[in-house]
Amino acid sequence: MKQIKPFLLMLLVTLALRGEDSAGTGPKSSLVGVVDARSLRGKVMCGYQGWFRCPGDSAKQGWIHWSRDSGRLVPETLTFEMWPDMTEYAAQERFTVPGFSGVDGAQSCLFSSDQPGTVQRHFEWMRNYGIDGVWLQHFLVDLRGGPLQDRYVSRRRMLENVRAAAQETGRAWAIAFDIAGMPTDKIFEVLTKEWRVLADEGVTQDGRYLHEGGLPVVQIWGFYYQDPHNAMTARVANQLIDFLKAPGAYQAYLVGGGDWAWRRNPDPEWQAFLRRLDAYSPWNVGNVSKDSRGVLHASTGCWAEDKRECDKHGMLWMPVVYPGFNWDNLQRLPPGASLIPRRGGEFMWEQFHALSKLGANSVYVAMFDEVDEGTAIFKVTSTPPTQGHFVTYDGLPSDWYLRLVGEGTRMLRGKRAIPPGIPIRP
Repeated sequence: MKQIKPFLLMLLVTLALRGEDSAGTGPKSSLVGVVDARSLRGKVMCGYQGWFRCPGDSAKQGWIHWSRDSGRLVPETLTFEMWPDMTEYAAQERFTVPGFSGVDGAQSCLFSSDQPGTVQRHFEWMRNYGIDGVWLQHFLVDLRGGPLQDRYVSRRRMLENVRAAAQETGRAWAIAFDIAGMPTDKIFEVLTKEWRVLADEGVTQDGRYLHEGGLPVVQIWGFYYQDPHNAMTARVANQLIDFLKAPGAYQAYLVGGGDWAWRRNPDPEWQAFLRRLDAYSPWNVGNVSKDSRGVLHASTGCWAEDKRECDKHGMLWMPVVYPGFNWDNLQRLPPGASLIPRRGGEFMWEQFHALSKLGANSVYVAMFDEVDEGTAIFKVTSTPPTQGHFVTYDGLPSDWYLRLVGEGTRMLRGKRAIPPGIPIRP
């Protein structure tokens, strides 16, 4: 082995840790340190759905979350808005989509979240671009006792894929229970049963599992008042809080996720239990305002008071940042009807800038992989198949939003100046 001179070694290490080329336009290096999973504070974590399935994968459930008809995928059945950039996926990760092709006539493919290599690849991207880790969405409807419990085996297999990938890449992860679609009278039973299983199996004591104050972190998402799709009540919420705060093997640091207008709720019982949470993450996706030019911006005017209220009650405020939105295919709307434009990343960057002025550094990014509602930040192609209608990154590099989130993370940690405009270029 050749000996490297000290000054040259220092230069190489510096460049590796910067992870950029001299123009500041390159992707982050894979030489990024291991994330400290002992605390939620100071973390920028992405929501990770992991719910995509394809015919021919181990789940054998068809086109789950790609199509409203699991048996076929055609333009009329599309339930997603963005086509992933499949160029880096290995052959065994590519699932052919009959009838879909690019402008060059090449066969189009999609991925399955059931594939270990695909989850590993996603976590490698997180590491390479400086993203701390994920909130793994764990849907109650998919768990034992839920209406879609036939998906449980695949859901748990995917959880183990996440666990292994986090270990391999030095990322942090935590469970985010999502109550959407679950009957009220089943929420407590199904959620606590699964939490016991995860704790008893040692999953929540895994070295890469996120902790705060020595306790495993868990999120419960779906705190919406009188919402039939998220059927939470004050009684059930207090039961869950009592269970997860009780000293013992199942005690946790509890993060609530739900309504961005949580402080306006008129029900005193709701106001009381919300302030029993350890942290709250107001879901801001879709909450927008229009300026005098007709340009949409994320509404952030409530953030300062949200933070003050959380600080007052000893709660951690964990705001949600998102890149844009669209669900035309999912909701069977005309193209562009639901679009919140990304504006080349400016829509998201304005949110990071607003947070930096408030001193926030614990952030939930919505989402890593959700192409269903057009909020994905992972690699998406700007040349999707010609069959069907898709939103793209408007010709920007497929890793542009990974880079923006990585840059925003460093900005919030005080490692960069805080400009109102995007400080990097495509």
